[in-house]
Amino acid sequence: MAQARRFDLVRSLHLPDFLTLANGACGIVALFQAIHFVEDRNPTHLWIAAALVPLALVLDFLDGRIARARNNSSSLGRELDSLADLLSFGAAPAVIAYAIGLRTAADQLVLVYFVLCGLARLARYNITADALAGDAGKVRYYEGTPIPTSVLPLGIALAAYAADTISPWTVAGVQFHWPSLLFVVSGSLMISKRLHIPKP
Repeated sequence: MAQARRFDLVRSLHLPDFLTLANGACGIVALFQAIHFVEDRNPTHLWIAAALVPLALVLDFLDGRIARARNNSSSLGRELDSLADLLSFGAAPAVIAYAIGLRTAADQLVLVYFVLCGLARLARYNITADALAGDAGKVRYYEGTPIPTSVLPLGIALAAYAADTISPWTVAGVQFHWPSLLFVVSGSLMISKRLHIPKP
């Protein structure tokens, strides 16, 4: 019975789903590369990790476009997309941020908040997508910013790291690095219900 289920899963995958899996693979490899960077401080590992996040963004864009063009949209594809996005645009940016120095207790709390906001935002999208869809069955707008927008705080944090301008701040006895504020804003915008963004 287990073999039949596995075979059915493989048969149910379409081209967009393989692009989604490639998106998830980018996230996993980015995590590995960030860990390598923490271990040996070889900047090559860091920049490979950083490059894989925008590559995942391209794959995320393509899987949706191809799924709509081929009419291959499915519940399985939606779930795969959310799980891949959590890896590539939630966990990977958080671990890369940790790798470049956002390591105080406050920084780590912020990064956990950011990832959990992404998780909650993806779950909310999955359960509300049908209700938000128009007559054509296409979701008309996003509630909150999509999780791939995490490339922005990550990109700014990496630019600050490259310029050696990430320095700790202390406010009311709490020490943190200023790029953490970007991840607070990014996470908060993802879970906002007031912010409606038209879906392309």
